[in-house]
Amino acid sequence: MRARTRDRWVYLASHPVLFGLVSATRRAPVVRIGRTLLVHGTQEYRHALTAVPLDRTAGGTTGGTARELTGGGGVVFDEEGPSHRASRRAAVGGDDSGWRAALTRHTALLAAMGPARATGPSPSAILQLRRGHSTPGRGNPGATTARSAGVLDVVGLAADVAGCGAAALLGVGVDGPALARAAREAAAAAARAHVPGVGLPGRKRRAGEAARRLVTLTGDERGAMLAVAAVNTMVAAIPRAVAWCADDGLWPFAEDPVTRPSLVDELLRVLAPTPVLPRVAAARAAVGGRRVRRGERLVLVARHAAQGHERGPDPVAPAPAGVTQLVFGAGAHACPGARLARVQLAEVLAALAPFRPVVVRARPDRRAALPGWSTLDVRRTR
Repeated sequence: MRARTRDRWVYLASHPVLFGLVSATRRAPVVRIGRTLLVHGTQEYRHALTAVPLDRTAGGTTGGTARELTGGGGVVFDEEGPSHRASRRAAVGGDDSGWRAALTRHTALLAAMGPARATGPSPSAILQLRRGHSTPGRGNPGATTARSAGVLDVVGLAADVAGCGAAALLGVGVDGPALARAAREAAAAAARAHVPGVGLPGRKRRAGEAARRLVTLTGDERGAMLAVAAVNTMVAAIPRAVAWCADDGLWPFAEDPVTRPSLVDELLRVLAPTPVLPRVAAARAAVGGRRVRRGERLVLVARHAAQGHERGPDPVAPAPAGVTQLVFGAGAHACPGARLARVQLAEVLAALAPFRPVVVRARPDRRAALPGWSTLDVRRTR
């Protein structure tokens, strides 16, 4: 199966109406639909983020949703000035030994499996590698897991790495998989709470409860939102990147330390883990020749701005850095966790590449906040 064909499933399964509309309007840099502007063009997207006054606490935006669910302010996305700079500095620190150890546990399990024809790891190897973890499954996405003989769960790997990384980033002594589970549940509940439909009050109540559980683990609202961003971005990105490498034969580039950084940038550009950024204009402005009035919505399509829909990942002739960076936003409020995301993805790909994994089972996640896989099982071929 071609990588782009498989990856399209995560969009069609998770938010078919939204991404159907985004896809249908992608040929125009800016499209107005009522009081909403869909922004696809590279320059227009950058202009909207850097030159248009934005209301970062408006309902339906990332900052507004965070405030609504946690009941507080100062949640990174709505910050300005010194507090925002402090949050950005916090997002690039942290001890990386925890998530690296988690990655080692998973790759050791893959190494114990043997090539594709092997019957799987020995029982003693599995017991040793799983020590300290509970039974794998949707309720425990961070546990080291082999669903069947010789098969590695990449979603579990991603959740384990992301959860341990987020715990270190925040300096909290909580179990990485538990933090990952809480962050994923909070993000998924928040996404469902803002989808029109029957049962909306119940959705909002459950979203608030999930957010409060996460705040209890992280200590405050800022920590909760950093955990949501760090965990959900990587749980979406890592399995999709692994599938793309397997389907398009990119493992040699992932194994080569010379081409690996370009491959990581290119995969993030094409995957755009957070493909759409919802924003609200705070004052009159213009985007791509279209007038924007205060209070009107901007749907900024990061994947199209980064040209992820037009050209696949090319580690030999990558897109310009200014284009690649757009998947993390632009300007003063660009994602502060971009460096950590690149490092974690690079380390995961480097660890898996020698085994040349192939995808044996994939199932899109219909509940997650970001397009991704609920199941992505791989088997080593060497």
